[in-house]
Amino acid sequence: MTSNTIANGILKALAVILGVFLLLYFLYKIQVVIVYIAIAAVISLIGRPIVGVLKRRLKFRNTIAVIFTMTIMIGLFVGLIMMFIPLVAEQGHNLSLLNIEELQGNIENLYEQISGYLSTKNIDLDQSIKESKIFANIDYALIPNFFNALISGLGNFSIGLLSVLFISFFLLKDSKLLEDGMLVLVPNNKEQRWSRSFEKIKDLLSRYFVGLVFQIIILFVIYTIALLIFGISNAIVIAFLCALLNLIPYIGPLFSGILMMVLCMTSNLEADFSEVILPNTIGVMIFFLIAQLIDNFLSQPLIFSNSVKSHPLEIFLVIIIWGILFGIIGMVVAVPSYTAIKVILKEFLSDNKIVKSLTKNL
Repeated sequence: MTSNTIANGILKALAVILGVFLLLYFLYKIQVVIVYIAIAAVISLIGRPIVGVLKRRLKFRNTIAVIFTMTIMIGLFVGLIMMFIPLVAEQGHNLSLLNIEELQGNIENLYEQISGYLSTKNIDLDQSIKESKIFANIDYALIPNFFNALISGLGNFSIGLLSVLFISFFLLKDSKLLEDGMLVLVPNNKEQRWSRSFEKIKDLLSRYFVGLVFQIIILFVIYTIALLIFGISNAIVIAFLCALLNLIPYIGPLFSGILMMVLCMTSNLEADFSEVILPNTIGVMIFFLIAQLIDNFLSQPLIFSNSVKSHPLEIFLVIIIWGILFGIIGMVVAVPSYTAIKVILKEFLSDNKIVKSLTKNL
């Protein structure tokens, strides 16, 4: 081996490292665009069954079916926004006139009612907590500041929304658009196998995301009924937020439960704790537990077994591993990523014993 050969090899290795670094830097700089494409891909997968039904059953042309589907999805989104506008407007008005000292006094009053109720039940509280005046140290001005930041971000949200809708339309109109773009990077002799993999992935993930939509709807209905029964203000908005948090596996239900309990207890701070606040909160949380039991033992097993063809225990382990590696975002994308990996492994390593065991239901 000559010195020229060694030098050329070193230069090629450096060129590859530099190329990879530049590629990663480029992807980092356009990460917002990548997020737009990912969200648009999810929307197109959800809308794909609707387009298919319109084309097969109602004989719509492709473009008309896509426009009709996008109109339905935009209508649902606008409906959700319209549902939130009264709440945001009301809260904005209240916050503009917000008396921070009065808010602090109301919350301290709730705390005192809880303390008094527990003391009547012979439950001793730590005296240091009572005397620490913990609520006096809370900066209640953070609440209006949060809403101000939220309003300032609406401009960026609008740009992102328009971008996502534009990309979603073309991904629905030409279902192979994203696939063809990725196949450019694939060698010619493997294009057919990758094409089959993409088609299988789209089919499985489409059913998975549609299943998630039905899962959220079921939780939303149960939460709404519970909140309306016990007279909680803004029941529909609270139910939707708590149902949406369920998209985060395992952690999401915990967050939604805490959020629902806090909002129930603070919905009527001036009421009596033992006669109104506590019974209403307990009643709502009973409904919450029933909804979670239905979700864990009915909705989720059906979604995982019928859509992504995976055992619930298998999914549990995958979500935990993805969560350890990539945090909450990893838990959200764990099932779609794992499904895609399984399909690709089955296509290219179908003779492997481990792959056979993992993909026997695909």
